[in-house]
Amino acid sequence: MENPTWHKIHLDFKLNNVSYSIAELGKEADAMLTSGATFENTIGQFLLDWVSDRSTVEVQTSGSTGKPKTITLKKEHMVNSALATGSYFGLQPGQKALLCLPCTGIAGKMMLVRAMVLGLHLDYVEPSSYPLPNNNKTYDFVAMVPLQVQHSLDKMGRIKRLIVGGAPVDSSLRSQLAKLPVKAYETYGMTETITHIAVKKIDTERSSSFEVLPNVSISQDDRGCLVIDAPNISNEKIITNDLVELIGENQFNWLGRYDSIINSGGIKLVPEQIEEKLASLIQSRFFVAGIPDETLGQKLVLILEGESVDKQELIDAIKELKTISKYEVPKAIYFVKTFEETSTNKVDRKKNMEQIS
Repeated sequence: MENPTWHKIHLDFKLNNVSYSIAELGKEADAMLTSGATFENTIGQFLLDWVSDRSTVEVQTSGSTGKPKTITLKKEHMVNSALATGSYFGLQPGQKALLCLPCTGIAGKMMLVRAMVLGLHLDYVEPSSYPLPNNNKTYDFVAMVPLQVQHSLDKMGRIKRLIVGGAPVDSSLRSQLAKLPVKAYETYGMTETITHIAVKKIDTERSSSFEVLPNVSISQDDRGCLVIDAPNISNEKIITNDLVELIGENQFNWLGRYDSIINSGGIKLVPEQIEEKLASLIQSRFFVAGIPDETLGQKLVLILEGESVDKQELIDAIKELKTISKYEVPKAIYFVKTFEETSTNKVDRKKNMEQIS
């Protein structure tokens, strides 16, 4: 019987400069589990799952927009996702890649799969806000979250292709990336779609539309939310809670989350759109949300990470923004010293809201 696709590790694959066969990779994974650091334990566990005879793996969703849950993904679909990424970005065997994301989530796991399937030379480092190692290497392909990108702007000359996911790229970061010599792309995807199914290049200060990868079809449901039909990575259509504007057959603009809409006095406010407008004004991490209000039903509030600033001064500055309507001006400001994060380093909005209630 022919070996399944996930047992065909590319001959050019290297992990931290070492080549591995399937058997050797299993032994290395065991060593990571028994004597490695905590972050290496999760890498080792996934590699053991991957080289096993099971045709599926279990992956936990991030929990950034809802309660974390465990879903089952087919290894065959993960291989297809890796091949699609390799084709779209022109990745070649022997090129260097960096894993700097937690392997607890799909994004970190798929960096390993891409390396094994495409024959990349993958270095891994402990996930942190400052992800580029001090080895002066140039990497052909790196995936980061926006906070990591923000702390790596002075080192972007060491990266040829960068994909950014996990959270929207705000206008300030987009503007900074557009001026640097890196091919940077914002990605759209989720655990259920095995990371990205659409990307948009960050080469101008203005946001462009997402373009879907080959073999992906998109539509909308009656709520205006994105529906994804991608038979190579999912047996069923994926109905999302992401509000979108369709631009032709293969492009869309992401507007925000349907389940995060704030109904304030009959006015529907989309937090993600407001956050995009505030990003040029606020330097620390922040988000907006709705809290119960006797008069409005819900009132819009701003939650800032860090030390307190002059609230009235900030509100006055927000009112001066030309893009902000009067309904989008926060009615109150709260501070959280250090934001709680999910296991995949995303801001945990729900837990942070509990700190101000």
